[in-house]
Amino acid sequence: MVADPLMGRQDAAEALGLVAEAAGPYLAALPDLPVRDAAQAHLLKDLDGPLPEDGEGAPAAVAELLRIGTRAATHSSGPRFFHFVVGGSTPAAQAGDWVTSLLDQASGLWLTSPLAARAETVVLRWLRELVGLPESFGGVLTPSATFANLTGLACARHWWAARHGTDVTADGLAGLPRMPVFSSGYVHASDRKALQLLGLGRDSVRTLTRDDAGRIDLDALDRELAAAGPAVVIANAGEVNACDFDPLSDMADLAEEHGAWLHVDGAFGLFAALSPETAHLVRGVERADSVAADGHKWLNVPYESGFVFVKDPSVLGRAFGGWNAPYLPAPDDELVNYNMLGPESSRRARALPIWATLRAYGRSGHRAMVERHRDLAVHLGRTVEESDDLELMAPVTLFVVCFRYRPPGVPEDRLDELNRRLGAELVEDGRVYAGTTVYRGVVALRPAIVNWRTTEADVDLLVEVVREIGGRLLDQ
Repeated sequence: MVADPLMGRQDAAEALGLVAEAAGPYLAALPDLPVRDAAQAHLLKDLDGPLPEDGEGAPAAVAELLRIGTRAATHSSGPRFFHFVVGGSTPAAQAGDWVTSLLDQASGLWLTSPLAARAETVVLRWLRELVGLPESFGGVLTPSATFANLTGLACARHWWAARHGTDVTADGLAGLPRMPVFSSGYVHASDRKALQLLGLGRDSVRTLTRDDAGRIDLDALDRELAAAGPAVVIANAGEVNACDFDPLSDMADLAEEHGAWLHVDGAFGLFAALSPETAHLVRGVERADSVAADGHKWLNVPYESGFVFVKDPSVLGRAFGGWNAPYLPAPDDELVNYNMLGPESSRRARALPIWATLRAYGRSGHRAMVERHRDLAVHLGRTVEESDDLELMAPVTLFVVCFRYRPPGVPEDRLDELNRRLGAELVEDGRVYAGTTVYRGVVALRPAIVNWRTTEADVDLLVEVVREIGGRLLDQ
């Protein structure tokens, strides 16, 4: 029985040792584990129970968590998780995250952790260099791309309100007209959520499209910006169904011509800048007013990790600082207080895993990962195209392969339901994970290849399992 953490302080090293001891076998087995093992689901009930009156101590609690977690977890950090866009965690990033928990820094203020603040400053500079943004851009780390979009669009809201003579940070939106927001059909739900949280309305964004894929209608955007006055344009560097990109340079031209704020949602597509083969996809991003991205996607660092850059760094402070709290230090350009540059006050030192992975593998290592994933996607796309029972729904641009199961002889009006059932069975089967979407009105699979562990064998297994399950569904 341990009634007080102080009485069990000697157990800390033993508890951490249990995690380290379990890590080796778990990571070694990870490449061959099913993404989710339904046979282990019964272990989830072992998490439940009444709140203990008397604790059993750190080693016993951690040992039980390891017993349950290593078996019942969704092994999304393994090489066969193709659902959504979920990267793994490189060895350096994972170890850096352990260091983050070990040191437990309060990273919001320089006063509370010069280590965390300096690491964030360095990491932001390295990320700018990695993706080719100008040195003059300011930035802040966030928990996710949703928070990064929230931060960039909050800066856009502050800029827009100032054009109407209002300090929205101090006075809010009362009395202002609706902020015009335009995008293509590629706009992501996280951008809508950010607009919702900012009081601008989830559905306030107007999508201007020229086809059923959602591609931007530039002529329509030109007309709308000419009539709107100060406005915000959301450009999308990579959309989730086929990894298509908005024409960033063309949209930057229109934003400059009409005096609009250009926000680029580059949650995963921003990392296309790392390879000469794909850098053209993000040409023009350096002209944006704000740029958001995720680290726990293609950078392969642990959850939670996002970042945002803003062309005018002072807007970050005006949008999020100035709390008038006497116990807080004043803003300082050298001793940066990052909680005054973003939506969080209490912040973990999420710069440390990013620092570790960039220090460990450098620009060339991360470029190699980007190019390998694209090569694997091209391989999968070619396999689909050469198959008589699979159909490629969109060109392979980056790492998503949008395709459907289409065996000969199945009527067109049955294919959507067949593929919907196939997607559900894939998740239930658990050997590989890939979900369905609706692309251009058609139900399809959209596996995303962004994990540093993924190999050609893993991609081939996906095709094998799709065919196996699909054939079984046809026989039912």
